[in-house]
Amino acid sequence: MSRRTFLGGTAAAFGGALFAPISTAWSQTLSTGSAELTVVSDGMMTLPLGFVFPDAPQDELVKLLEGSGQPTDAMRPDCNVTLVRTGDRLAIFDVGAGPNFMSSTGKLLESLEVAGVAPGDVTDVVITHAHPDHLWGLTDDFDELVFADAQYHIGQKEWDFWSSPDAMSQMPEDRQTFVVGAQSRFAALDGRVNFIKDSDEVLPGVEAVDSPGHTPGHMSFLVHGTEPVMIVGDAISNATVSFARPDWPTASDQDPQQGVKTRLALLDRLATDRVGAIGFHFPHPAAGMVERRGDGFVYVPA
Repeated sequence: MSRRTFLGGTAAAFGGALFAPISTAWSQTLSTGSAELTVVSDGMMTLPLGFVFPDAPQDELVKLLEGSGQPTDAMRPDCNVTLVRTGDRLAIFDVGAGPNFMSSTGKLLESLEVAGVAPGDVTDVVITHAHPDHLWGLTDDFDELVFADAQYHIGQKEWDFWSSPDAMSQMPEDRQTFVVGAQSRFAALDGRVNFIKDSDEVLPGVEAVDSPGHTPGHMSFLVHGTEPVMIVGDAISNATVSFARPDWPTASDQDPQQGVKTRLALLDRLATDRVGAIGFHFPHPAAGMVERRGDGFVYVPA
């Protein structure tokens, strides 16, 4: 897929078939002109509709989902991991859920094999945030690092929050395992972490972008070039609802109101600057453009 194909989607492509999750291993390579990006699958999740958007008008929510061909009994988002190759560096952005989260996730190593990438090829691991589906794949069943030879990068705010002795008390009971899981993975890094902040150049041509709300220190990453692309993580989480109604808070955001502010700012920036977007939970192929439509936005798949 050329960069022109990647960035040249049209609104007519916004069809229901594109929103069916793909549970088998796959990989897709894109080019921005300055870097090669490969998107691989870690599988997919199943989440109750009321868990994700409990405060949204349910009839309007169902109508939106039906209009894009998504199921209305539950959310079934894909889980997409992005690799960026620039010069002699190969970075992976998030590491999937690993073997101990959901049976439908943990496909990353299988997908990397499809893409022709071995764990030892990865020079840098960059974490958007420390939720299980993004972080728990850091270690294997023996608590050993999967990407043993890599350098590790994460936002200082994100690290500080999950490492804090107060983190458990700041999480609802049903998500306290997130804290336990994050702290155990952080322990495996043992001083190997490069802490980053907004506007830092993480890799040549790759800029860190603060995007808090989903978690306190969530970061997105802008891959610069003649036609730039932003890896948005979970700051924009659903390819229908997050675009059409970015003002709807979602329960998956730790700070829902901050999540709304961040989502609106990112969507405006992506649409205005014509920046491509890769979303961790966007439907295959996980990449597309943002266009304005009425009072909201629309995701235009590659």
